[in-house]
Amino acid sequence: MPDKQRENSEFIETINLSKFYSLKQGFFKQLLGHDLDQVFAVDNVNLKLYPGEILALVGESGSGKTTIGKLITLLEKTTKGQIKHNGLDVTNISGSNLKSYRKKVQMIFQNPYESLDPRKTIYSSLMEPLKIQGFSNKYEIHEKVIESMKQVDLDHSKNFLNRFPHDLSGGQLQRISIARTLVLSPSIIVADEPVSMLDVSVRSGVMNLILNLRDKLKISCIFITHDLSVARYMSDNICVMYLGSILEKGPTEQIILRAAHPYTRMLIMAVPEYQIRRKRNRVRITGEVLSVKKIPKGCRFHTRCPMVKEICRLENPPSIEVSPERWSSCHFSAEVYEMNNSQFGKHILKFN
Repeated sequence: MPDKQRENSEFIETINLSKFYSLKQGFFKQLLGHDLDQVFAVDNVNLKLYPGEILALVGESGSGKTTIGKLITLLEKTTKGQIKHNGLDVTNISGSNLKSYRKKVQMIFQNPYESLDPRKTIYSSLMEPLKIQGFSNKYEIHEKVIESMKQVDLDHSKNFLNRFPHDLSGGQLQRISIARTLVLSPSIIVADEPVSMLDVSVRSGVMNLILNLRDKLKISCIFITHDLSVARYMSDNICVMYLGSILEKGPTEQIILRAAHPYTRMLIMAVPEYQIRRKRNRVRITGEVLSVKKIPKGCRFHTRCPMVKEICRLENPPSIEVSPERWSSCHFSAEVYEMNNSQFGKHILKFN
């Protein structure tokens, strides 16, 4: 990340961001007065998104990545903590302030087939955000729609815009979804697994499109993915998540080549080897997966960690700075950081 960009205030910052969901109880539990079960989707997450940066949230399914995206876009209400935009607290804004914020912070959803109304033409879908934001001049709306189509390299002819979602391919639909976010000229985009449902042949095109938009329009992006190869190609920095918490964060290339948390290390070692002649030891993530209903004290990864010690079961590890701008939440972060060698992580595709 260039120093001149870091001189600016952060676009987005979360402070102890938490989201809990209460589960419905059965009749007998209510009768006996049992406490409500809670799902700890996001638990005390602190992250910063700088101007022009792509920050990747990486982790297994259920780690809380998508929930963070929905909290930052204010599609979900925060249980605890704060969300700040350019230093201003936007956690509980409403009315015109919320409307203004959502114009600046947009989301690309994972499934383009579900995020677009099948009953509406492409043109109608692209017009809708503008109308919600109060645009009424038909010429201005038309110009913004055409411009957004050009930005995602799609045909902007009348025949194409009058088509329906079922007439288009998955790659075209995802580009339409991206165009719908661009039509409001946002400064921040939250991309929730934007290429995971696309054919492999079209993924690179969508990924390069997002990178080009970042460079051309200076848009910041929170990029949610479970694929470390995609994260390595797309992002400047990575936050590795597990059961609603960030276990490690820092510059992408540094984390891929020298992980400082056992969970990150095991995720990297689990990525398939693309050089089939080269032999390396396989590492399997084993053990009991903790329940998101009741997180016990201590390290939340200790039931699956190969380096677990008694302190891991008793005390929640602090976040340790193992090197400049590199943070890891493990009692043995220094030891994990030192055990990596120059070949670690190089099997993960870099694409370029």
